Amino acid sequence: MKIKNLKLQGAKLICPQVFRDERGFFLESHQDVKYQEGGIEASFIQDNHSYSKEGVIRGMHFQSEPGQAKLVRVASGKVYDVIVDIRPDSPTFGKWEGVYLDGEKHFQLFIPVGFAHGFCVVSPEAHVLYKTSALYNSKTEMGFRFDDPEIGIKWPVSEPIVSERDQTSPYFYELRWS
Repeated sequence: MKIKNLKLQGAKLICPQVFRDERGFFLESHQDVKYQEGGIEASFIQDNHSYSKEGVIRGMHFQSEPGQAKLVRVASGKVYDVIVDIRPDSPTFGKWEGVYLDGEKHFQLFIPVGFAHGFCVVSPEAHVLYKTSALYNSKTEMGFRFDDPEIGIKWPVSEPIVSERDQTSPYFYELRWS
C-alpha cells in the first residue's frame, strides 16, 4: 500500500496493492497501522454506501460540527472525486482538487476534517463507499453550490444530474467562514 500526499494539505491518495488472478482479485482495503504510518490519524465510526447513475454530481457537502474526515473508495464504476479546502486559516482555503477513483485500481481518497466533498459519476453507474470519523448529523450538514464560479471546479460532464438541494445550495461566499 502506498499513501501519497495531495496538493491540499492533509488530503491523501491511498493506492492499495491489488492481487489479481484468474479467479478475480484481493486487496486490503483498510488497516489502521498502515494508515497511521502514512499520516492518517482519523478513527472511522460510520460506513456509507452511495449508488448513482452516469452524470450525477453529488456535492459540495460537509459537516460543520464536529467536522468529518472521510475515506472514500469506489467499489464499482468510476467517479471524479473533488475536495475543497474550507479551513479559513489554510493557505489553500477555497482551493479544490480532483482525482478519479474507480473499481479497477481501487484507489482511496482520504479527506481530513475541514474539507467539502463531492463527486461526479463518469461510468454508466457507480457504487461509492466511504467511512466517516463522525456520525451524520442533519443539524450540522452544510454545503455550497457544485458549480460555484468562485471555486471553479471543472466537472467532466456538460449536463449534470443534480438534486434540488445541490442546485439551490448557497454560494461559497455566502457561508460564514469564521
